[in-house]
Amino acid sequence: MSETNTTDSAIFSVVVSEEGRYSIWPEYKEIPWGWRADGKRGSKAECLDYIETVWTDMRPLSLRRAMDKDTSSN
Repeated sequence: MSETNTTDSAIFSVVVSEEGRYSIWPEYKEIPWGWRADGKRGSKAECLDYIETVWTDMRPLSLRRAMDKDTSSN
């Protein structure tokens, strides 16, 4: 598949890393190790719009957990 096809008509999947970071991945490619499909599929714009609404805390998951632990121990 050419690069021009990936930007206009390609279908993307929203993927999430083990650290809770979001990204998009071309549907025709295997998802890399350490990432999982979120379930959302669509155009690049649709997937990016979705990520904007669901990824509200940009901190890595390990940092959020550490900060939550510190807060609960006080």
